[in-house]
Amino acid sequence: VGDALKDRFDGASRVMSNSDHETSVQRNDAAPHRIPRKDRYRFQLRPHNPDHKSPGVKDLVYLEPSPGFCEKNPRLGIPGTHGRTCNDTSIGVDGCDLMCCGRGYRTENMLVVERCN
Repeated sequence: VGDALKDRFDGASRVMSNSDHETSVQRNDAAPHRIPRKDRYRFQLRPHNPDHKSPGVKDLVYLEPSPGFCEKNPRLGIPGTHGRTCNDTSIGVDGCDLMCCGRGYRTENMLVVERCN
């Protein structure tokens, strides 16, 4: 399941919403028109890039790109990754390659001596 979701995430495409349903409904205050539940949220998704095909029902899409988390952005409450401790042997999100966003990093070896009871 995780691999399938990751594949969809990697292939997600940016789209724009084309919601003309609201304008196509004629409003009449004397006799309000109720929209059937199945049609209430109907809208058209168009690819942001006109050269791409329209998304299918199982495609993963997004409306806006995610903000960058490498650099500090106080307006969005993003602290950035500068100065954080990373794991240089990890390939996960705590790994230095990913966390340092390609800026490089310094390693520091520490010898810790603790007393045993």
